[in-house]
Amino acid sequence: MRVSAASVAVPVRVDARSMSRLSVAHALTDMCQGAVPALLPTLIAERGLNLASAASLVSITSIGSAVVQPLFGIWADRISAPLLAPLGVALAGLGLGAVGFCHSYLALALAVALSGMGVALFHPEAARMANMVGGGSVRGMSYFSVGGNTGFAIGPLVVLLVLSLGGISATPLLAVPGLLIAVVLVVDIERLKGHIARAHARTAAAAAEPEQWGPFVRLVGAAVARTAPFFALMAFIPIYAVRQLGASHALGSLALTMMLMCGACGTLIGSRCADRFGKRLVLVWAMLPLTLLLLLLPHLALLPMLATLCLVGFAIDAPFATTVVLGQQYLPGRRGLASGITLGLAIGAGGLVATVLGVIADAIGIHDMLMLLPVFSALALALVATLPDPRG
Repeated sequence: MRVSAASVAVPVRVDARSMSRLSVAHALTDMCQGAVPALLPTLIAERGLNLASAASLVSITSIGSAVVQPLFGIWADRISAPLLAPLGVALAGLGLGAVGFCHSYLALALAVALSGMGVALFHPEAARMANMVGGGSVRGMSYFSVGGNTGFAIGPLVVLLVLSLGGISATPLLAVPGLLIAVVLVVDIERLKGHIARAHARTAAAAAEPEQWGPFVRLVGAAVARTAPFFALMAFIPIYAVRQLGASHALGSLALTMMLMCGACGTLIGSRCADRFGKRLVLVWAMLPLTLLLLLLPHLALLPMLATLCLVGFAIDAPFATTVVLGQQYLPGRRGLASGITLGLAIGAGGLVATVLGVIADAIGIHDMLMLLPVFSALALALVATLPDPRG
């Protein structure tokens, strides 16, 4: 495939100081979302929840944050309020920290809903700021994206540490990091006032540019199709490794960790390739090997499967930051909305598709369900192959 000179981006300067703070804030925000499942065993034991009630808490925080994000994105586009980012990370931490004070199911549901609302509030405005301090580059957005991936992965570990210190009553400690980074972001926003004003002016000017809704919808469809196998593997690979390949529980969990770590590497490397060679090229050349790897995965023994999972994680996450930036470029005057959809709604929809795949796995078995996953990556490949370069 030929790379046109127009698709090769000019190197840009990333404000490392502000980007590092936004990335840490993203990590602490998504840590709150990743922490909720790890709280469930303790809540079942100490609050008397049944399995359905416990599982619904995860749905409340996940679906709430995913569905509401685009609405907050529209709000962020209209009022351009950078303070929404620190407010979001603070609310995400406060909601999670309040769990230890909640003794009724209604109170628990309200606490995790508040945390999910904070997650939804944070992402659109924070992604707009990441685009600004990253100079509009995919590389800059990748640092922001990897922060979120890291936070989601460490959430269960942080919960285990806090619960070991004081049980469920120690959950207020989970709110402390978010509150601290919120203060840091407020101070940083004061430093960036001039940059923010110029970025707001550019966004206002971009509102007159043509919006490419058709390509944007196809991009979101590809993101949903790419995310569904990710969540399916997250849910079922440890079980599959233990039940059908004879692995230990520790090795099954290690397989998941390896996939997530390689995914973070994929995000960083994929973003650099997108800035150098073009965004569409990265999307196509990530989905093509992913389809082949997913075709191969159900037919492998344990050790080859672990190695293949590393490559799968790399390929699935390589286009992550590229998708966010490309979505913002397709909707230049609605960057908050584009971020809310690509960071929230598309991922949440992929998670819902993975839930359907779980029902299928109950009916036909995990092995046969895994054989369906290449269909989704092939659909993503077909969609990204039709995407044009953003206008302008």
